[in-house]
Amino acid sequence: MSASAAPTTVTTYLRPIDRDGLMQFAEKGRCNPGSRGTNTVRTVVEGQYRTLSYVGEHPPVVVDEPLHLFGENTAPAPGEIVLSALGGCLAVGITAVATWKQVRLSRLELHLEGDIGNPAAWGAGGAEKAPEEMGFQAIRVAVTIEGDASREELDAIVQHANRYSPVANSLRNPIPFAITLAA
Repeated sequence: MSASAAPTTVTTYLRPIDRDGLMQFAEKGRCNPGSRGTNTVRTVVEGQYRTLSYVGEHPPVVVDEPLHLFGENTAPAPGEIVLSALGGCLAVGITAVATWKQVRLSRLELHLEGDIGNPAAWGAGGAEKAPEEMGFQAIRVAVTIEGDASREELDAIVQHANRYSPVANSLRNPIPFAITLAA
């Protein structure tokens, strides 16, 4: 190689999703905007705070609490799992919107933080708190994204995905919630 030859930059892209399938799925949604699916999870307690949540045919999602909250610290805490679900949902949306807009992505990482406290001790004799004072009080998401588009176009993709994220909207908006004893 001669001394005057410029180095070559090679960009690798993330595995793409099926754009034709995505467009068919979007068309179904336009034709039936009231359609819904149901997610189902079965959670079993092993002891202390360690739980196994069974989702479809997948290995269980394990949840625990850290030592300072009387868990065994064998797995992520419930709030961390919520942030994980949010990160996954936003990543799906960003990937889908980029695919729709025909932007190839070479990097996508989401960094999530949520401010949460438990002075009520889960209602077991701690501070008296109203429901709106508990749970996440603030969530921050920083997205590192690279692809075949300008920074402004990539930001528009991220913002569009955020607006339509089912998990983000579940966290942002009040939803009907019922809990009962099983039959």
